[in-house]
Amino acid sequence: MADGTPMRALDGLDADTLPLDALLAEGKPVVLRGIARDWGLVQAGARSTQDAMAYLRDFDAGAPIQYSFGEPEIAGRPFYNDDFTRLNFEVRRGVLAQVLDGIAHHLQDARPPTYYVASLLIDRALPGFSQANDLGLAARGIEAPPSIWIGNRVVASCHFDAPDNLACCAVGRRQFTLFPPDQIENLYPGPFEPTPGGQVVSVVDFDQPDFDRHPRFRLALEHAQTALLEPGDAIFIPSMWWHHVRSLEPFNVLVNYWWRRSPAFLSSPLPALHHALWTLRDLPAAEKQAWAKIFDYYVFGPGERAGEHLPEPARDLLAPIDETQARRIRAMLLGRLNR
Repeated sequence: MADGTPMRALDGLDADTLPLDALLAEGKPVVLRGIARDWGLVQAGARSTQDAMAYLRDFDAGAPIQYSFGEPEIAGRPFYNDDFTRLNFEVRRGVLAQVLDGIAHHLQDARPPTYYVASLLIDRALPGFSQANDLGLAARGIEAPPSIWIGNRVVASCHFDAPDNLACCAVGRRQFTLFPPDQIENLYPGPFEPTPGGQVVSVVDFDQPDFDRHPRFRLALEHAQTALLEPGDAIFIPSMWWHHVRSLEPFNVLVNYWWRRSPAFLSSPLPALHHALWTLRDLPAAEKQAWAKIFDYYVFGPGERAGEHLPEPARDLLAPIDETQARRIRAMLLGRLNR
């Protein structure tokens, strides 16, 4: 795949000097060089793969986990079969020690089977780990329970996440390729179900893009930003930015923090998208255009616009949503959907 523009990087930061407010305000991806260099896991991984695995085992509570397993033929890319109706790997249940043993057994293989633990909540699975491996977001009032990602040479197909994301490369190197949200059409999103990791992914093979089948991907590449993260580096991925992630070593670990800046009582927009596909997408063109204007007026324009000409007591749903309003809207929607 052609290289994108090198991503902006900041050096010399630590958890105390992380300019998080500025990064959130800017809304652009950035690499934070060496910000996790003093983490216990990063230091263990710098000594050896075996030390990194032993470090994780020391915290392992033995909790049951899910992990992805793929045969060597998938070449580290959890993805689809040829017609996109099934996934090319299986989800297994076990414990972390089984995954570490499996990865260790195949460290020297040129084409090992794929082992991948994704988004495992650290506080449940590795109690005590965060005391020596943390970026201090809780001290800033940000509720972002850390998750850990453990595997061998795994490719995470290009996808987006709704929350903001701060991801720390702890063991092994990782290659990130990011695209702004407006490139969705040029990235050729796949099915809503099934998905390799719970989110829609691009169906383009970044190693061998087929520009005959996916010609607009050339346009996406013009907007790509790339970064190679070393152990101890982190990357800030703003909400809704598409990202493709490649783990480059026989053993790789990443820790990430997801959080939303909106109140917890505001629901995820994804069900609204599903509802819109059901109720709006297949309407006649003139009706769709009319509804697009209505959505612009009520939803995508300035939040106060639709109700500003009304007295406050009459604004109801046109006023800012609070927790009470959120519960009432939820009850109303459930009632209507269940009719």
